[in-house]
Amino acid sequence: MSVSNNVAELRRKRGIAAADLARRTGISRPTIYAIEAGKYVPNTAVALRMAHILETTVEDLFAIADEPAGKPATAAPELIPSPDFARGAPVRLCRVDHRLLAVASPVEAWQLPAGDAVLRSASSHARRATVTCFDGHAPADGLLIAGCDPAVSILARHLERGGVELVPARSNSSDALQLLRQHKVHIAGTHLPDQSRVQRLFPAGSIAVIAFAAWEEGLVVAPNNPRAIHTVADLSHPGLRLANREPGSACRMLFDAELRSAGIAAASIAGYDRVFPGHLPAAQQVKSGLADCCVATRSAALACGLDFIPLASRRYDLVLRAEHLALASIERMFNVLTTTRFRRELETLAGYDTRDTGCRVL
Repeated sequence: MSVSNNVAELRRKRGIAAADLARRTGISRPTIYAIEAGKYVPNTAVALRMAHILETTVEDLFAIADEPAGKPATAAPELIPSPDFARGAPVRLCRVDHRLLAVASPVEAWQLPAGDAVLRSASSHARRATVTCFDGHAPADGLLIAGCDPAVSILARHLERGGVELVPARSNSSDALQLLRQHKVHIAGTHLPDQSRVQRLFPAGSIAVIAFAAWEEGLVVAPNNPRAIHTVADLSHPGLRLANREPGSACRMLFDAELRSAGIAAASIAGYDRVFPGHLPAAQQVKSGLADCCVATRSAALACGLDFIPLASRRYDLVLRAEHLALASIERMFNVLTTTRFRRELETLAGYDTRDTGCRVL
């Protein structure tokens, strides 16, 4: 099913400029162009205001056309690296400029993964795949974000209300920035301890950095801390098990720095070589009793009902290419970041500091 419109035709017929229609409708001019191009479907309130201004009805302005039945469409997207890729697995699809990317949909507790297509085959190097699309075609719109912040699900829910699909790719901060360099994502989420590293990776003026929120990183332990873990040094005690983060992740960098500061050899930490990609997967190890401690965010501890010992406070940033600032979906994201409701959810559910949320820091 697709939605067509004749907004551009009626706007010109009424002699209304795109900027004027945007102002009177309460949206931006790029959003008007996205609607006219069929790349963005407005919500009900916007559609009603637009129909009133253009002296027509919503039914005459927008039309739903069922796609003709036929053989399921196939596509050949590039793959965002993931250990979850397997034949028959569902994947999410998203376009970044002119490239179609596929992102693994990992299985979560108590629910089947969402997907736009199913993986049929992948190249020997797993860089490109053949997929079968569920609704007969590959989706063209959406924002592809790579990062490790569990709160991206909150952002996705708010964006969905505005007609923007956010497609997350699980990745640590270092890998997320590399994906952005390769033009494979719209947004890279990062909380690297060396903020200047971001600027060194990209040409001057080519990126924008937006503050998402400030969070705490630290030791996640069982409720009431039964193993009496208070510092990184305590993890060298016999019988304690660590669930470590993967190399390249900011939490791994923090943990290694703490070990060096305490003069503790990594080899003395039981579980140092057991790595888990993401704050929540690591925290789940502690929750299940398979580990006594991990280094993650306070939000991961809150989500799993665990105790938390802070080690550092850092800002989680959203990095994007400056050329994408004009996208209607990016503009919608900026609007969401500044709403009181969104910030309140980040503060309450994740324990984040949102004083700088939505501010451009570069």
